[in-house]
Amino acid sequence: MKIRSQVGMVLNLDKCIGCHTCSITCKNVWTSREGVEYAWFNNVETKPGIGYPNEWENQDKWNGGWKRKRNGKIEPRIGGKLKVLAKIFSNPDMPQIDEYYEPFDFDYQHLHTAPISKHQPTARPRSLLTGKRMEKIVSGPNWEEILGTEFSKRSRDKNFDKIQKDIYGEFEHTFMMYLPRLCEHCLNPTCVASCPSGAIYKREEDGIVLIDQDKCRGWRMCVSGCPYKKIYFNHKSGKSEKCIFCYPRIEAGEP
Repeated sequence: MKIRSQVGMVLNLDKCIGCHTCSITCKNVWTSREGVEYAWFNNVETKPGIGYPNEWENQDKWNGGWKRKRNGKIEPRIGGKLKVLAKIFSNPDMPQIDEYYEPFDFDYQHLHTAPISKHQPTARPRSLLTGKRMEKIVSGPNWEEILGTEFSKRSRDKNFDKIQKDIYGEFEHTFMMYLPRLCEHCLNPTCVASCPSGAIYKREEDGIVLIDQDKCRGWRMCVSGCPYKKIYFNHKSGKSEKCIFCYPRIEAGEP
């Protein structure tokens, strides 16, 4: 790849207040479509915590990113071309929907159509995947917001593997931070090397990493290869999708 320039985004973590304005704006523009309801090209996590999808930083589990071989060369953690082809129909390194969350909406129409009764009607959650009512919401893209989950779950944060749990518990009483996340548009992206179809490419003029929707065959090796888990599979179109760095604005000279 002969990249002439590389654009990037700087996020001031000292100023981030976890308002999710960036997440909601991105969601409304790019992933408010059927098939990518669970996809958040931009999301804000609370650290310490396991993040979204669950434990995305744990490359021992997901085998994302690169590894250096004995000869000094690098190859994707999920393996070279032969290993990728060997597990193309059954990929053990790919996150399942439970690692994200089951997207849902609320049955607001029931508030208008419910018959007269002694009890006030409620808007129950309804799955956007199955269309059925959900008994309980058990996860979400910001489920750990402001350390909101059980300590036993948060303590699986990969960054604290070698720290005693009681020390980690004391640490989170005094410190937390918001971490906005989106595709890094890496200088040497693993997703490009992982794609069997050659559908992912890095633009020469600005370094933005994109997926050619005409070439994508939905093998989803890019999902495994990405160390940040910022590629999502659209179950409606059968294609993978990711952050496009709002390149229409970049091309128009806008930030």
